[in-house]
Amino acid sequence: MIGFFLCAVIGDNVGYAFGRRIGPRLFQREDNVLFHKKNIYRAQAFYEKHGGKTIILARFIPVVRTFAPIVAGIGEMKYRSFLIFNLVGGALWAIGVTLAGYFLGDALLSTFHVKPDEVDKILLPIIFVILLISVLPVILHVARDEEMRNGILSTIGLAKKKKAADAE
Repeated sequence: MIGFFLCAVIGDNVGYAFGRRIGPRLFQREDNVLFHKKNIYRAQAFYEKHGGKTIILARFIPVVRTFAPIVAGIGEMKYRSFLIFNLVGGALWAIGVTLAGYFLGDALLSTFHVKPDEVDKILLPIIFVILLISVLPVILHVARDEEMRNGILSTIGLAKKKKAADAE
């Protein structure tokens, strides 16, 4: 668990440093299909307001956990704040989830007398529900934010088809 914790914290620090390093270069780029400077300014404002909880909660959301520290660096989140929340999030993720898995498995085997070959029948639905719950906030946010939804649709080439269908 100590190794998990160290790797989680070091990995996010590398992501933050990468974002901090490429951030200034991004401000020099011209806007294009995938990049808009206004998104960098939005990221800065977002991390000033919600940076700490974002760094902690992002650990539990697939894909988001990869980009949150990079965006924190690009958005120039104060490193001291980032480090504190990174340590807390890393502990909750690496140590907390590992212990939760251990105790859940132990409870299934000893308390509920589930046979080892039947554990998957109980754990897989639990894992599916956890994954669904962790991804649901992102899906709902994208569904509610028209600008973000249109950006994603245009990136994958569906916006033109959607606009054409709306025009009919």
